[in-house]
Amino acid sequence: MEAGVRDTAAGASYVERSKNPRRGGSEAESATAKEPAEAMHSRSRMQRLFGFEKEDLSSWHRFVCLLNRPTDPASLGIFRCLFGMLMAVDITQERGLSHLDYKYLDGAPICRFPLFNFLEPLPMDWMYCVYLVMFLGAVGIMLGWFYRLSCLMFISTYWYIFFLDKTAWNNHSYLYGLIGFQLTLMDANRYWAIDGLRNPKKRNAHVPLWNYTILRAQIFIVYFIAGVKKLDADWVEGYSMKYLAHHWLFDPFKVILPVELVSLMVVHGGGLILDLTAGYLLFFDVTRPAAIIFVTYFHCMNSQLFSIGMFPYTMLATSPLFCYADWPRRFFGRFPEFLQFVLPLTSDEPRPSPSCVYPSPPNRSAEERESPALSQPTAPRFRHKMAAFFTVVYIAEQLFLPYSHFITKGYNNWTNGLYGYSWDMMVHSRTHQHVKITYKDGVTGQIGYLNPGVFTQTRRWKDHGDMLKQYATCLSHNLPRFNITDPEIYFDIWVSINDRFQQRIFDPRVDVVKADWSPFRPNPWLMPLLVDLSPWRTKFEEVEESLDNQTEVVFIADFPGLHLENYVSEDLGNTSVQVLQGQVQVEMVDEKKNLTLTSGEKIQLPAGAYHKVYTVSETPSCYMYIYVNTTEVELQKNFTKLLELQERVRNGTETEPLPPELQPLITGLDDEVAEVNDTDPMVRLFLKRQKRMQEVKKRREASLLERFDRFATKKYYMIRRGVLMTAIAMRNLAVGLPPLEQLRSEIDYANMKAPESEAAQKESLADEPRHGEL
Repeated sequence: MEAGVRDTAAGASYVERSKNPRRGGSEAESATAKEPAEAMHSRSRMQRLFGFEKEDLSSWHRFVCLLNRPTDPASLGIFRCLFGMLMAVDITQERGLSHLDYKYLDGAPICRFPLFNFLEPLPMDWMYCVYLVMFLGAVGIMLGWFYRLSCLMFISTYWYIFFLDKTAWNNHSYLYGLIGFQLTLMDANRYWAIDGLRNPKKRNAHVPLWNYTILRAQIFIVYFIAGVKKLDADWVEGYSMKYLAHHWLFDPFKVILPVELVSLMVVHGGGLILDLTAGYLLFFDVTRPAAIIFVTYFHCMNSQLFSIGMFPYTMLATSPLFCYADWPRRFFGRFPEFLQFVLPLTSDEPRPSPSCVYPSPPNRSAEERESPALSQPTAPRFRHKMAAFFTVVYIAEQLFLPYSHFITKGYNNWTNGLYGYSWDMMVHSRTHQHVKITYKDGVTGQIGYLNPGVFTQTRRWKDHGDMLKQYATCLSHNLPRFNITDPEIYFDIWVSINDRFQQRIFDPRVDVVKADWSPFRPNPWLMPLLVDLSPWRTKFEEVEESLDNQTEVVFIADFPGLHLENYVSEDLGNTSVQVLQGQVQVEMVDEKKNLTLTSGEKIQLPAGAYHKVYTVSETPSCYMYIYVNTTEVELQKNFTKLLELQERVRNGTETEPLPPELQPLITGLDDEVAEVNDTDPMVRLFLKRQKRMQEVKKRREASLLERFDRFATKKYYMIRRGVLMTAIAMRNLAVGLPPLEQLRSEIDYANMKAPESEAAQKESLADEPRHGEL
């Protein structure tokens, strides 16, 4: 099925390679290094393309022999090493070792979101122990040291952490767990592994073909299913990732294309084509070099576009798996002789392994059959049949799971859940306009409001009914400590998905504490996505283009019988609501006045006051808020005047002496005393803004070496904190807690930052485009 089949395709090819090491060349040249020319020409087209004949699939026995054919362990060993190294780095970053104490602080009233409600985190010091075991497992995988034990250490703790927090779920974290599980069952410690030094029988021994087949099939599924999911209309029409086209990485395309076409053709069209074709292109010899170039460019871009940790680098590490399995021998064989002792093996041919099935070549001579250096023919045993059965079942399961949401209906919202194994990567983007949590005392009837995100460290619950149920249950357990008895919890969450109207995702009239939810039934309090209103998105673009840069607009859709309660900030001195479709009734709360509006009608809203918009039509209403931040506009005008004054002073055209409160404009950003002692708040704000702009410009214009230094320094202090906090936790478990003052000083030492100002690292200007950089 996979390209690796070709590595041992011909019946006697493993015998030929045992006498004639491959030095490169095409598939036919490699697989038939010493075969007669007529034998090479006699190979069928299917044999040359796929590495096996259709007869190999004609019976279970031949299929088992096919999947257990001996294959060079070199490529698998290199991937194992790279994967273990990347996971060791990932544990300190995306898995959260560097900030574990913030997440699992003992005694903190934190609402958590495990897959199974009975799962609970261990005490904090023991959580550090869990992470240490996971880290040592990843290092053991990298080194091939006590390989099976290392794999078990890694996957047992990894899946525990994975199931413990659904808010951290995503497709690539799920992929790491799958690969770790696969490696546990494979013989990936047969090449460039310490286990080979401990046990010579394992060193440089063949691995069965199914080891490569499963990994290659998994990566093919990741690419291909991700492409199939992108056939969604929102992706094809260019609505899923519109904002990406403004990133600096796409600037070269904007030289020849307008930004709208860059979004449609490069971001969405290019992403769709690459995902659909990458697996196929990596499979075949002719297209593989170009495919590796394109997927490398793709993943390098992703590493800059998104904060997705080690995922781009892990996918880069999988690409060589599609090459011939002996590529490391040929690659490292080109290095100088004096480096060979630290590099993987380049000359020794793989030795026989009981994990493989060795057929009896028809042309093998009596001398060869008696030679101890060559593998003796073997028949498939129970382990080989189970390996073939597992391969088929695993691949079938991976093809089924992305479309299994008809079973786990309770996790389906506007998009299908469990939102971590579907490979629908980046297909949906969401923006949240309004989130309100209302509680009601079940005894007194008192009504109050909670800050969204209270008692939790994440806001991912806003889009998922299962998490909302867990959050509401947790809130009902915590609120009685604040004299709120038998609380009822209501959520009013407004979301826009892929540039649609902002609309409610859950029914705000339902007490979620007592609401029914089951993983196997549709969520009854999920509001339907108003897909019939999707064509309005074209109108949105026209409206936005007609507005000036100072005017903002928000598009709202609501259901009959519901209303939106909103507050217009005093900063928004010019706010109006205009009906696009349906009929609404606007209530001015302070003025106690009601106005009914129909399609096309508009009303000005008072600033600094509440109002309510009721949908009174029989169909959903659509309306838009148009507003101008008058405070921001006035601020920008003042900044412009100060900037012009500063320029006139610097070029000598300003003849009038400056008053004392404007003197800092002369010394500029270098006079810190003047900035501190300045009494004019507008001048102080102006100078701080200029300083931030200068810092941002300096960072963006930094050389590659400076960027790498900043990147490496940041990673160093992150890893350093994880290591020191782990050491503190292990000490606490071993000998107990030290005096509080000592513990505080140890944590302060672990928290030490780089000399560069932390504020300078984090501050950015809201009115400037943000760029991802090293």
